[in-house]
Amino acid sequence: MIRIGSLIGIAVLLLLVPSPALAQGAGPTYKVLATSKTSTMQKEMQEAGVAGYRFVAVMGGETAMGGKEVVVLMEKRAGEAATFEYRLLATNRTSTLQKELQEAADAGFVAVGQTVFESLFGGKETASILQRKSGVPRTERYDYKLVATSKTSTLQKELQQAAEQGYEAIGMTVGSTAFGGAELVVITRKSLK
Repeated sequence: MIRIGSLIGIAVLLLLVPSPALAQGAGPTYKVLATSKTSTMQKEMQEAGVAGYRFVAVMGGETAMGGKEVVVLMEKRAGEAATFEYRLLATNRTSTLQKELQEAADAGFVAVGQTVFESLFGGKETASILQRKSGVPRTERYDYKLVATSKTSTLQKELQQAAEQGYEAIGMTVGSTAFGGAELVVITRKSLK
């Protein structure tokens, strides 16, 4: 008969030795990036993308220790070998953002997030995060259209008109633009199949 002490010893050893599923990291791993500078965020997202992390979420605002920051959540899925490239577009002019969004789309990037960057000096920029899988030609292409207005009633009307032209809303922020003041900025896109 096996002694009780031996059974306890075997049980303790089994608990200390990681299982293959745990050793391989069955779930995703996360990376949290936080900064108040768009250039720093662009660089950090690009580095994370090369390491296999993909964009999950973004939020701009006041953090407890960092002040006015943008925080980006990225994830790396277990067993996935893909890498990603990122562009972060930030401006207080909707016409500039519209142009840069379309240029990035023409280069194969897809808009995946939108927020507001607020600088230490009080400036606010509407920012869009674009992603593409490295080394994989994108088969789907999009035409982007920004809808920006300070009135919610106007926004509804303009979004409906965009929808009738085949566009769908993919993100919204309340930004502060150079000429329009506080504006609702909605990114819309339609597929160019």
